[in-house]
Amino acid sequence: MDMHEIIRSTTTLLTVYGLKLIGAVVILIVGWLASSWAGRAMMRLSRRASKLDPTLTTFLASFVRWAILAFTIIAVLSQFGVETTSLIAVLGAASIAVGLALQGTLSHFASGVMLLMFRPFKVGDDIEVGVNAGTVRAITLFATELAMADNVQLFLPNGMVWGAAIKNFSAHKTRRVEITVNVGYGNRLDAVLAMIRDTIAADPRPLAKPEPQVVAGALGDLAVQVIIRVWVNSVDYLGFRYDLVARLKQRFDDEGVQLALIQHELHNPPPARPSPP
Repeated sequence: MDMHEIIRSTTTLLTVYGLKLIGAVVILIVGWLASSWAGRAMMRLSRRASKLDPTLTTFLASFVRWAILAFTIIAVLSQFGVETTSLIAVLGAASIAVGLALQGTLSHFASGVMLLMFRPFKVGDDIEVGVNAGTVRAITLFATELAMADNVQLFLPNGMVWGAAIKNFSAHKTRRVEITVNVGYGNRLDAVLAMIRDTIAADPRPLAKPEPQVVAGALGDLAVQVIIRVWVNSVDYLGFRYDLVARLKQRFDDEGVQLALIQHELHNPPPARPSPP
């Protein structure tokens, strides 16, 4: 091949593919800029929505950005005559194969999306999932991170979280403290109830509405069951409960209130009779 043929072939290639190459580069640049702009715009819009979790905000922005980039790549390939229909079919078949191989992981991913959409809890909430309890530190698309009461880090796969009963102790602003006290029959019940009400009233944390309840719940064999129900702010729940138990014990000791000691008797079964010969 002489120099004239090389120049002619090069000229033909530049003439045929030059405009396509320039168009592909323009599409790639525009798609890249559009994906970055759309991702930032989605991040700003999501942050303005106060009900959206920060993790969901990041996920939505990333999803929009990569979706635009995927369409951009398909458009660039179509500029060079690549059959995008066949490419999409191959990618679809590959996605099915990968989905079957990562079935458990995709289940956690789907559960993570459900958690981010329906938001049964958010970062900072105190929750209980099955037998696990702790404070939510992070919610990702595949796992939920908890800090347990002793500050041990715990990662729960989202499939386990979404598929279990979830108790959210921080969902509401107020909670009810309930304590049961067994008071002996030798005490004056009205005086004991008044003493408990005074102890509650001396603490500023109980809420006025609903008002505290101190009632005789049942007459047992050895004691009167006194039920105490007090509403407090959720952040005061544990502190008030512990303080109330300690103060009631001190008041009972000072006033000579006798609490009933519930005794349980254990009986050994009689020895088995020997069977007749």
